[in-house]
Amino acid sequence: MPKISDKQRESRRQQILEAALACFAENGFHQTGMADIVKRSGLSHGAVYLYFQSKDDLIEALADDRHRREAVLNSVAQGSGDPIEGLHALVRVYAQWLTDPTGEARRRVGIHGWAEALRNRRVRASVVEGIDMPRALIVALVERAQHDGLIKRDLGADAIARVLIAIFQGFVLQKCWGEDFDVEACMAAVAGVIEGFRTTKPDIKRRTRT
Repeated sequence: MPKISDKQRESRRQQILEAALACFAENGFHQTGMADIVKRSGLSHGAVYLYFQSKDDLIEALADDRHRREAVLNSVAQGSGDPIEGLHALVRVYAQWLTDPTGEARRRVGIHGWAEALRNRRVRASVVEGIDMPRALIVALVERAQHDGLIKRDLGADAIARVLIAIFQGFVLQKCWGEDFDVEACMAAVAGVIEGFRTTKPDIKRRTRT
């Protein structure tokens, strides 16, 4: 077998992942076989199996790829000096991702991953890892804001993070179902939710008395 460069190897790996992404997005995990992915990739069975031994390997690799992409998105929020502005920046970035037509296949596969996580521990571990990443970022931003007296301290940082993540998961589902909704208006509503976490003057007075 002729040797190939690292660049060629990575290109071939991405070719297989793109084929798997397309197949999974169209037909789900259980209706897609390795033969379908091999055919879609245009490579031989041997070439595909050289990189991925099973569908689970492909599902996990696609999840890892998505985590890397989301880490780039999350870094936008980390660059803000104001933690509440960081939360708003995160909302804006995810709104852009939600409306990006090139991301439709990844959103669909992500939902298939949520369903598969109910029966496959390996997939569940990957899905949870992907959720833990933005959750940890939001928790850190909220705790900073609470330390600075910007967000009510009687609200749990983890609870706030889970609420915001659940909202976006719901938007992803609605988008993949083909629901026609105003993303900009919805993001304005989410921004209102975040502003509702802010410390009010009565909250400040109560803390001063104690």
